[in-house]
Amino acid sequence: MRNYRLIYVTILITFFLCLANQKHFMSKDAHLEEKPAFPNVDGEKIVLSNEEWKKKLSPEVYHIAREKGTERPWSSKYEHSNEIGTYYCAVCGNALFESDTKFESGCGWPSFYKPISKTSVIYAHDKTHGMHRTEVTCGRCGSHLGHVFDDGPPPTGLRYCINGVVLDFEKAKQAEEKYNLDQTKTSEH
Repeated sequence: MRNYRLIYVTILITFFLCLANQKHFMSKDAHLEEKPAFPNVDGEKIVLSNEEWKKKLSPEVYHIAREKGTERPWSSKYEHSNEIGTYYCAVCGNALFESDTKFESGCGWPSFYKPISKTSVIYAHDKTHGMHRTEVTCGRCGSHLGHVFDDGPPPTGLRYCINGVVLDFEKAKQAEEKYNLDQTKTSEH
């Protein structure tokens, strides 16, 4: 009888902890409401205090990017997206992955087999939750993106399992138009 009480109490505690964390996951597009004004270009590292990040980011993005949270599986609008373009860090605008490196892994999060460049992401050993994993953070602002595993497809054999809430996407056609407009403005000066 005592074991049943212990199991019951454990289940109740877990349930209430899940409810408490639910506030972080209420809106899939919460990060679209407030975006930091950082351009989508490679540039200098961005270093802000947690208080500064908290002011700039939605609670959901802050929780995942700065507190190393995880979004619910199968909740990202990017998980099944097949559009052609570039995925950026939603926190700072750093280019992370090209759409042609995205694949369906079935893990519940957008998955890629290769970052856009060697400096677009940073790797760190992660021993949380009793596991040994490799954390992936943004190479520009240090925000938590997800993890990389060695069970991906060729040519790299890697699976970058990334929280969609910390990703922004720009379609290739929009990026080309924006680039051409910027080139026109530059040549006029």
